[in-house]
Amino acid sequence: MSHLSERPEKPVVGVSMPHESAVLHVTGTALYTDDLVYRTKDTLHAYPVQVMKTRGRITALRTEPALAVPGVVRVLTVADVPGVNDAGMKHDEPLFPDEVMFHGHAVAWVLGETLEAARLGAAAVEVELDELPSVITLKEAIAAESFHGARPVMVTGDIDAGFADSAHVFTGEFQFSDQEHFYLETHAALAYIDEAEQVFIQSSTQHPSETQEIVAHVLGLHSHEVTVQCLRMGGGFGGKEMQPHGFAAIAALGAKLTGRPVRVRLNRTQDLTMSGKRHGFHADWKIGFDADGRIQALDATLTADGGWSLDLSEPVCARALCHIDNTYWIPNARVAGRIAKTNKVSNTAFRGFGGPQGMLVIEDILGRVAPLLGLDPMELRKRNFYQPGLGQSTPYGQPVPQAERIAGVWQQVEDNGGVADRKREIAAFNAAHPHTKRALAITGIKFGISFNLTAFNQAGALVLIYKDGSVLINHGGTEMGQGLHTKMLQVAATTLGIPLHKVRLAPTRTDKVPNTSATAASSGADLNGGAVKNACEQLRARLLQVAASQLGSNASDVRIVDGVARTLGSDKELAWDDLVHTAYFQRVQLSAAGYYRTEGLHWDAKAFRGSPFKYFSYGAAAAEVEVDGFTGAYRIRRVDIVHDVGDSLSPMIDIGQVEGGFVQGAGWLTLEDMRWDASDGPNRGRLLTQAASTYKLPSFSEMPAEFNVTLMENATEEGAVYGSKAVGEPPLMLAFCVREALRQAAAAFGPAGVSVELAAPATPEAVYWAIESAREKNDDVRGGNGHALGGSEIRSDTSALSNA
Repeated sequence: MSHLSERPEKPVVGVSMPHESAVLHVTGTALYTDDLVYRTKDTLHAYPVQVMKTRGRITALRTEPALAVPGVVRVLTVADVPGVNDAGMKHDEPLFPDEVMFHGHAVAWVLGETLEAARLGAAAVEVELDELPSVITLKEAIAAESFHGARPVMVTGDIDAGFADSAHVFTGEFQFSDQEHFYLETHAALAYIDEAEQVFIQSSTQHPSETQEIVAHVLGLHSHEVTVQCLRMGGGFGGKEMQPHGFAAIAALGAKLTGRPVRVRLNRTQDLTMSGKRHGFHADWKIGFDADGRIQALDATLTADGGWSLDLSEPVCARALCHIDNTYWIPNARVAGRIAKTNKVSNTAFRGFGGPQGMLVIEDILGRVAPLLGLDPMELRKRNFYQPGLGQSTPYGQPVPQAERIAGVWQQVEDNGGVADRKREIAAFNAAHPHTKRALAITGIKFGISFNLTAFNQAGALVLIYKDGSVLINHGGTEMGQGLHTKMLQVAATTLGIPLHKVRLAPTRTDKVPNTSATAASSGADLNGGAVKNACEQLRARLLQVAASQLGSNASDVRIVDGVARTLGSDKELAWDDLVHTAYFQRVQLSAAGYYRTEGLHWDAKAFRGSPFKYFSYGAAAAEVEVDGFTGAYRIRRVDIVHDVGDSLSPMIDIGQVEGGFVQGAGWLTLEDMRWDASDGPNRGRLLTQAASTYKLPSFSEMPAEFNVTLMENATEEGAVYGSKAVGEPPLMLAFCVREALRQAAAAFGPAGVSVELAAPATPEAVYWAIESAREKNDDVRGGNGHALGGSEIRSDTSALSNA
């Protein structure tokens, strides 16, 4: 076993324990960025001047009326920017634009003594536009060839030969929706300037180092003049990886110009209309199968809706291409990616980061063609799994290790869930109930862990031991409720060999750990855990020398367990506090900077080849649904999940992440229907679902009546911290099984072998229309048109349902 994955005697990792801030969360005493305003004197409030037109060149911006509003202190415009007027890393996101690019684009910010004064001041600002044509939908962008950024192409094998060898060839298209993050805490920042002109920012950000970098270049400063702290976030899900930087820059600019603290906190409607979403996608595809239903070739084009600027759209698109294979070996493939430029908010990272979009395409294809191949969808999926020992690689050239786990977790789900018996029960139920149908579907996942950009796969930590034996950890990861801090406390306690109560964790700050990567790509525990472990190992090595001198032995024979140093084969021992005290008086350094970099990664973005991922996370899920034939309404009766997290660092945290990720994925696939005004009317480009009243989120009523989650056992991951695997993003994709079960339930209203198209999200309305489509096939059969079920072509357009 590797040094990184090996666990010592009596480890604290692997023990189930609650989130380190759980009590603070449930008692309402946990502080978030905006709570700090009430502890800060003389704070000014910033409010955006949003233009409610979709696109236009600004011809006049009159701020004088705002300054006449009582309580308004200043209006921030482009003339106030001392550095670079840009809030992004691609230099295509002006902080103060001269052209409105989406409905609700902020063109100026008003600072007021109160939030109400700032709001009234923003309403008083006069903006004149020379309106310009806009592109709203993906279909419009494709027709207009409105694209930006890289256009990668992934090629493997020979697709012409693959299609020539195919007994069945299908073609089709598929468009599916974007998704709102809807974190509990909206975007927030609080900035002030100290007596040394140091800029200090409290920000709800997943990437403090990049927030620091953006603020510095907007203010014309160096990074060492800006400090960013993230206390905690009330959710992030990727929406706070890139998007917080501009809001922090506004707060910092206001503080620099006024000398007073400045607060930016978006209300829910502002957050919905100004911040990016998960990328909606359009897919055009052609797929070939041999006579046994094994994939021979895939030719596809994936178009991501990037919105008005690039943000993270290029790596999102790349990850979608890297995950279109999911758990299936595709020997011959050509998959192209492109990013549509539309006049909507700039879409950004969202849990899964393109992986869900790529995987949804292949799962949708298999769900649609299985009946046409005369195969049960479960059987079709199993026939195409990656197989161990055959040297199979992904379409981008990375070997698939642990391929046996794909079938392993699937089989465990079948066994745990009694799937064979339940399928027979469902068939009997459906035969007896003409107006209500049930279905059970299983889907699996293979999700790559690491940042596609190799340089991001590094992390730092600073661990301090005080004279009284207490320990303080600083690391570069941020806490957004996912339990990263809890795991880091467990890693530190395990490595040092001390009880958990001895260790405390400090808020994430750029002046403690520099140049950190975003807490994203499910890599937070891998990267920061490696860095914390490295720092603690340095300290432990020094302390073992001290202990050896006190115990009269060699350092290699000393073990520190449960806060006591002992020599092997001896009764002599030294308590941790005494050991630390002795080390101090021996002038032994009691602080260490740790570092970790993920080894074994290689990626050529131009050739779209390499091994970008350290490992793959595997999982499988079964969902049973019941659908009402009159309304399309449905409920999830039962879900069974088996998920691979290696040797869990914190099982209770990991099970919570699996459950939460699954529910969020089910929301994206079944409920969360984002609507934009695509008409030619005065509100063209406006987001129509601007609140929880119109944007449906999963709640208790959507939870499965029975929800079983099992973590795969004996699953040590060599080369990862204490044998664990990432857990944040992969479980979201387990929810594919819910949509596939809904497809099969809708098909049950029609004749055997009917192929059903289903929109994404599969809202009750969409399910109803799928049921009606299946019923029409019944009529075709009764009318002697049974041949309508045959053929090898699917051409469909579900966009009318998902983006109407």
